[in-house]
Amino acid sequence: MIDAHHHIWLQKDLPWLLGPEQPRIFGPYAGIKRDYTTREYLADIAGTGITQSVYVQANWAANWFADEAAWVQAEGEAHGRPDAIVAYADFTKGDVRDQLDRLKRYDRMRGIRQQFHFHDNPAYRFAASPDLCTDATVQKNIAYLGDYGWTFDLQVFAPQMEGAAALAKACPHITFILQHAGMLEDLSDAGRKAWHDGMKRLADCPNVVTKLSAFGTFLHRNDPAFIEEMIVTTEGLFGAGRCMFGSNFPIEKLWTSYTELFNAFRDGAKSLSEKKQSAIFNDTAKRVYRL
Repeated sequence: MIDAHHHIWLQKDLPWLLGPEQPRIFGPYAGIKRDYTTREYLADIAGTGITQSVYVQANWAANWFADEAAWVQAEGEAHGRPDAIVAYADFTKGDVRDQLDRLKRYDRMRGIRQQFHFHDNPAYRFAASPDLCTDATVQKNIAYLGDYGWTFDLQVFAPQMEGAAALAKACPHITFILQHAGMLEDLSDAGRKAWHDGMKRLADCPNVVTKLSAFGTFLHRNDPAFIEEMIVTTEGLFGAGRCMFGSNFPIEKLWTSYTELFNAFRDGAKSLSEKKQSAIFNDTAKRVYRL
């Protein structure tokens, strides 16, 4: 089984972990304001049956993007994990290939994430504007990923999904991995409908797959009923062959253990066939991230 989304970090390399806490989408983070290394991650997953993992960039300073990949590559070589790296590059400026060329020396590289999510709530906002997906420079630069055989981890909120679908259509040869099943944060009827409509629009793009992860982000708890709802609904839209499990650790460690989280996901998928469960917890990530 594969964990397709976790982070490891060192405090000295992450200024936002060192100073006073800044507003974060997942709330107060004093409980993880320290080194989170591969050794601790391996201890966290002990007994779960997780055999491979994918590291997703953890917002080091932007000018240290290559240092982040180098450190994670070294961790993988030393400990056998992570098995693959999704690094950072800035697709908004100039020709991204200079950055990608600095990353291609690392054989665990599989893709890039630049977070495009924008929200009216400043605590939920990451990108500078809501429409990066339709920016001509961004689309041109993401298309270059095909020359490297890399994917793009896509992170947007529901109001941005129309633009995200346009991006996927503009780059049909790139596989996009939608983060956190579209980050459902508005649980009102209107919010759920907007999310569902946007997810359907993305599911209609054959080069988009989605990650089942981070369902505690806005609840700040491990909620098995909500996890089951998200798994079943998202699988119904995308199909199990385009869904993959991700832990989003250590963020979810703020309110739960890895074992409790993973058990909630496994229980939440029990209504699906064994073949579909195998896809979600292993096969999709193995194929998409070439593990």
